[in-house]
Amino acid sequence: MLAEYFPVLVFIAISAVIGVVLLSVGGLLGPRRPDSEKLSPYECGFEAFEDTRTRFDVRYYLVAILFIIFDLEIAFFIPWALVLDQLGTTGLVVMSIFVFELVIGFFFLWKKGALEWE
Repeated sequence: MLAEYFPVLVFIAISAVIGVVLLSVGGLLGPRRPDSEKLSPYECGFEAFEDTRTRFDVRYYLVAILFIIFDLEIAFFIPWALVLDQLGTTGLVVMSIFVFELVIGFFFLWKKGALEWE
């Protein structure tokens, strides 16, 4: 069984070696001409006017997490849709339960006001 994974291991090893070699050659042979313009912080074309370590509102993170959750939902729908004819009624029922759980979570977040933006 381990012999089946040997080509994958060889592929990963060769890819890692090529990546390290290319990064090293680029770092050694690339031009190095730092000046004040290249070393200055860039933020939308002007100097930063406040500290970048300010606290973000937790709603930014909440929206990001919601996006990831509902985006990952698609990762389950595509393979399911491709093999739906093989899964039959059981696959349809299982995916219906999954979607129902997501809808319950969506309405819970909606009720809690997580989707409200001020």
